[in-house]
Amino acid sequence: MSDSIEKATRSNYLSFMLAGEEYGVGILRVREIIEHRPITRVPGMPAAVQGVINLRGSVVPVVDLAVKFGLPPRPITRWTCFVIVEVSLDGKQTAMGLLTDSVSEVLELGPDDIESPPAFGTRVRLDFLLGMGRHESKFIMLLDLDRLLSVSELLSLVAATTPDATEPVSAAEPVPAPAPAAEATPDEASGNG
Repeated sequence: MSDSIEKATRSNYLSFMLAGEEYGVGILRVREIIEHRPITRVPGMPAAVQGVINLRGSVVPVVDLAVKFGLPPRPITRWTCFVIVEVSLDGKQTAMGLLTDSVSEVLELGPDDIESPPAFGTRVRLDFLLGMGRHESKFIMLLDLDRLLSVSELLSLVAATTPDATEPVSAAEPVPAPAPAAEATPDEASGNG
């Protein structure tokens, strides 16, 4: 009987790799895993929000966890995929895509397998972690999706990246940059003539 009680308290987590680290999310929050596909950029979004994808007619925002954790964007490989998860945004269940390097496996962890996160040494803010899952000889960082992908967190990213996001867009797009210079040139020509 105690074995069945212990099994009931164990939970499954989907683990995935990102920049050489292994992360996990509760399997009940995972809708599906899909291979990488083109992302439609949305102006004004923070750098961590890559854009949106069309998933059978639904618009699904895609978050690049590497950028969210302060790392450079990861190269796209044949193993790169989206983990589509359910998060609660303003009390409403919403699908979001997590860009990952690769998906590893489904792990079954019990309460004894989960440790408190260390006070230092992780790339992830402690409030984004549910804990550290111990599996065989390694630890997996278990993410708290509702905190990591909350509306307030995403809005803080927009506020934090708005000045930075504006500068690269202007520099990257040659059309807007010459337009002000072209407008200034006729004014100067009018003043001279």
